[in-house]
Amino acid sequence: MKYNNYIRKPSKETAEKALLEAEIRNQKLPLVENPKEINGPSDLEPTRYGDWERRGIISDF
Repeated sequence: MKYNNYIRKPSKETAEKALLEAEIRNQKLPLVENPKEINGPSDLEPTRYGDWERRGIISDF
């Protein structure tokens, strides 16, 4: 916020409240595991390289 040609810094209480809210918000985030694929690729994700391999045959998208 700008008042009378100087920039007003947030108060210490406001900063502490923001840090506390951020910590609480980060604790609520659930850890998500990717589901297991059936007959999926055995290596890294194929879309990363732009192709797909199945039984030794490579297809480009």
